Amino acid sequence: MRELEVVSPHARLVRVVLGTWAVLVYVFLFAPIVLLVLFAFNANKYGTFPFTGWTTSWFGDVFGDYQIKDALQTSLKVALEVTVIATVVGTAAAFPLVRARLRFRSGVRIAFTLPIMIPGLLIGVSLLVLLTDVFHMQLSPQTAVIGQAVYVTPFVLLLVAARLQGFDPYLERAAADLGANTYARLRYVVLPLIAPAIFAGALFAFTLSLDEFIITLFLIGGHNTLPIYIYTQVKFGITPEVNALASMLLAASIVLIALAFLLPAAGRRARRAIRVRRA
Repeated sequence: MRELEVVSPHARLVRVVLGTWAVLVYVFLFAPIVLLVLFAFNANKYGTFPFTGWTTSWFGDVFGDYQIKDALQTSLKVALEVTVIATVVGTAAAFPLVRARLRFRSGVRIAFTLPIMIPGLLIGVSLLVLLTDVFHMQLSPQTAVIGQAVYVTPFVLLLVAARLQGFDPYLERAAADLGANTYARLRYVVLPLIAPAIFAGALFAFTLSLDEFIITLFLIGGHNTLPIYIYTQVKFGITPEVNALASMLLAASIVLIALAFLLPAAGRRARRAIRVRRA
């Protein structure tokens, strides 16, 4: 009891200090984002303090700007193409990474995920030299698709590989005993069960592509995406339209990331419910 009495005040003080520090860290991280969203509804035409009222007119101005529309179309086009490429390549690469008897599996896994660990600046510069000096390609949204796909594909690969590692191999064996060939097992057993992970990887790929700035800046040439447009506008001063556009981009990213996290969990709950009904 005496030891508890001696230790308890010290432990209480440590918890208070750590809790206060955690609150300060969260305020430091999220206060700028909260201010950005608030400024998007500020009636002040300069997009900064003081608050002169609440309005949603800046969001209407965003949709009326042809430069923003062009940047949005380019961003969506690039993001969709990157999503398709990253999903197909990442899913296909996950199967041999998990199921093949590779001699140096850890080394192969590191090689596949290396673009995640390499700074985007190096990826952008190296691909710029490769595509322009070696292959003599003209910079365009297609070259940006190539660069973003290199960076985004490992995220899809890791998600699908994690799902495949937890896959029950007896389900495929049971399908094989019932006469299903390799294609039938892949179509009716494997793909439906790993579909939530594939869809989550696709959402991650779309979100990362939509927000990508450094690699895109090196490879897109004279075209603009939304992050590049925001960067060019901020250099001349922050405007309410920029705050509104950044808020919408933030909201879209949060929704897609939330779906990427929730869908695999929903898939697992659905599979457990099916097993309970069958039992």
